[in-house]
Amino acid sequence: MNDSAPVAVYIGLGSNLQNPKWQVESALVELAQLPETRMVSHSSLYRSRPLGPQDQADFINAVAHLTTSLAADSLLDALQQLEQQHHRLRERRWGPRSLDLDLLLYGNQTIDTPRLTVPHPEIAKRSFVLLPLNEIAPADLRIPGLGSLQTLVTGIERRDIERLA
Repeated sequence: MNDSAPVAVYIGLGSNLQNPKWQVESALVELAQLPETRMVSHSSLYRSRPLGPQDQADFINAVAHLTTSLAADSLLDALQQLEQQHHRLRERRWGPRSLDLDLLLYGNQTIDTPRLTVPHPEIAKRSFVLLPLNEIAPADLRIPGLGSLQTLVTGIERRDIERLA
């Protein structure tokens, strides 16, 4: 447990296997039920092309904004447990997955351990993270080491992503 006040965190969600829309929607409900955690909001769902190998289905993505008193490592444990409950397999880098949960931001902290890097190291390059994050984050959100979310969103490629109704 984190002994300080709750921390604002952002979680990236993605799926392209086993009914991806259901996987992401179900995970959003489960995130809200984590101990010492409250769901503040979540983005719309987005469809995006996969990174890396293109011999797989498009992804459904979203971002959730939570507050939590869990320490970052404990939150990561909880996220990985949710992935396992959704039968997540890690067979190849950027391969298909039933559920991928990424800890994007943990307050305004920078974390760099063998197990966890926050902000997520690829956050600035991924439209499927930045666009849903921008939908729900405060307008003045700054990403540690990278600057304002607004600046990052302005420069992102939007060709392979679609916001779903």
